[in-house]
Amino acid sequence: MKRRQFLTYLGCGCCALAINACATTPITGRKQLKIYPESMINAQAAKAYNQFKKKAKLSKDLATLNSIKTIGKKMEIAIGEYFKKQGKIDPTKNFQWEYILVDDDKMLNAWCMPGGKIAVYSGILKVTKNTDGLANVMGHEIAHAVAKHSVERASAATALNVTTAVADALLGGAISRTRNTVGQTTGVDILKVGIFNPFTRKQETEADYLGLAFSSLTGYDLLEASELWARMGKLQKGKIPPQFLSTHPSPSNRIRQIKLWIPEIKARFPRIKGI
Repeated sequence: MKRRQFLTYLGCGCCALAINACATTPITGRKQLKIYPESMINAQAAKAYNQFKKKAKLSKDLATLNSIKTIGKKMEIAIGEYFKKQGKIDPTKNFQWEYILVDDDKMLNAWCMPGGKIAVYSGILKVTKNTDGLANVMGHEIAHAVAKHSVERASAATALNVTTAVADALLGGAISRTRNTVGQTTGVDILKVGIFNPFTRKQETEADYLGLAFSSLTGYDLLEASELWARMGKLQKGKIPPQFLSTHPSPSNRIRQIKLWIPEIKARFPRIKGI
């Protein structure tokens, strides 16, 4: 088979794979590639979460942990009610929600694994400052799980690795040589900067939007989302890389976008009564 024929065949095969594995993100409707079954990713996440709990130093601050659980429970109910009212399948219906508070004042972080496995680090509390700030952080992290970002990221990485490997073989290793040369000269991985970073920034922006929606549905103050990023920016001043080198949008861009979204979010996702 000639190279051109093979490339045509490969392209058709990749298109077929993409069509068969095509899905859309809840609420935003963005097209996604999902090669791996969600059940498999959720099972792996649950196993990793249990291992993490055994090694991590869990906080004894029960008041804060209860606040985290209260916020989480409200969002669980709100998300379910929202999709029920929309007549759509609840993307969290198979989640096994769980919450922990990790005693680490240096870690300004929180995360939500696929399937609703959540961890909040004590260090992030100096950024959130209050219940509304904490709710906005948790809404953002929960949004990653609701949008199935981990499933999408694993699928995209596999598709890209396969496509790149085949293309590199057809081009006689030109991609690898260029990647290595640029990496050695600049310290920058061109695939990471040119493909993976923009992709993950898109997911982060989507999680910002969905997180605001979940905070709005549960009645928390959306302005705290912009305020906490302002506080984060001050704490990390001089330590944040240029946006193109980062997997996250810059704090200033996030603040600007969040403020633009708030009127739309409040109108589209009013607080659910009784929550």
